[in-house]
Amino acid sequence: MDIILEKKKGIRKKHLPYIIGGAVLLALIVWLIFGDHSSTLRIDARGVSIADVKRDLFNDFVRVDGQVQPITVVQLSPEEGGVVQERVVEEGAQVRRGDIIVRLSNSALDLQILNAEAELAEKQNFLRNTQVTMEQDKLNNQNERLQRELETVRTRRAFEQQEKLYNERLIAREDFLKAKEDYELAMRRQTLILERLRQDSIYRSLQVDQMEDNLANMRLNVLLIRERKEHLNIRSQIDGELGLLDVVLGQNVSPGQKIGQINDLSDYKIEAMIDEHYIDRVRTGLNATFERQGAQFALVVRKVFPEVRDGRFRTEFVFTGERPDNIRSGQTYYINLELGQAAESVIIPKGTFFQTTGGNWIFVLNENGTRAHRRSIRIGRQNPQYYEVTEGLQPGERVIISGYESYKDNEVLILEK
Repeated sequence: MDIILEKKKGIRKKHLPYIIGGAVLLALIVWLIFGDHSSTLRIDARGVSIADVKRDLFNDFVRVDGQVQPITVVQLSPEEGGVVQERVVEEGAQVRRGDIIVRLSNSALDLQILNAEAELAEKQNFLRNTQVTMEQDKLNNQNERLQRELETVRTRRAFEQQEKLYNERLIAREDFLKAKEDYELAMRRQTLILERLRQDSIYRSLQVDQMEDNLANMRLNVLLIRERKEHLNIRSQIDGELGLLDVVLGQNVSPGQKIGQINDLSDYKIEAMIDEHYIDRVRTGLNATFERQGAQFALVVRKVFPEVRDGRFRTEFVFTGERPDNIRSGQTYYINLELGQAAESVIIPKGTFFQTTGGNWIFVLNENGTRAHRRSIRIGRQNPQYYEVTEGLQPGERVIISGYESYKDNEVLILEK
């Protein structure tokens, strides 16, 4: 007969693998849904710089290095080329306007002056000879005019006599007509002579005027050439200091070549090179300050040069008040250039993290300071001490501001002490 076996109740040993597998699967699902999957990196907390996020007054300025320059620099360049004959003044000397700095010599210019003066003398002799000839022609013309006038008077008198005799029937008609024709011919000749003399007078007047003009131009040419001779003396254009003189005796200098400069020391300006990041914000009229020997001095932007070289652009500042007592060309001042009005903002101290993140993200610590999570932020303005944070951070939080080069793409940092 068959025996009925009863089924055992409860968990059997063979069910354990299934139960454990289900639990592991459930834990995995929970971890996938609710767990933190961020890549982590353990770091030494002693090797990082931590700063507080706070709300405070943000001063919108940038610090730049400026170099003192004379207010005006005048370049020394000869108008005429030549060989350096003498250095009258040496570098660093004080000069007045019109003082001779360098003397040049130019033998070709000397020869040109002699040729021009000889040509002028030749033209003057030619003009005198022409004037003598014209005076002689004028006297001859006047003599001829007088003869024609006398001839006209005589033929008229003969004609009048013949006319009376002819009216009294004392002479033949032919004699009368001949006397009349002689008189009319004499009158026409006189008219022609007067017209020719008038034309000759006009021509001679024009010829003399033209020669006088040519002679005046030649005189002017000689004067200009002599002035070129004077240009061989290179003179100072302003009162100031001879800051540079780059010529030696015997050197051949070309026209327009820069050989030196005169510094106007009546006032000073400061030139600074500023990062191109600020080119849209720097404009004329902005105020700036710097400290020197415990005193503060005020400046204003006079000129902004738009050209960018090596990532920087040039700016000129001028003083608006007192100058330092010991100011000299070439000195370096550390200038605070005000870009805008101070305003209350969320700020964090400047740090080397910016070189890696570009200000787009930062590591923010949790409350107990054991972990730091990567968070996106937005940085607005910056000054030498602080960044202005416009999005992503709240006052009271703490952030890591030291360099991020070794963190790679990790999103969570575990700070170990």
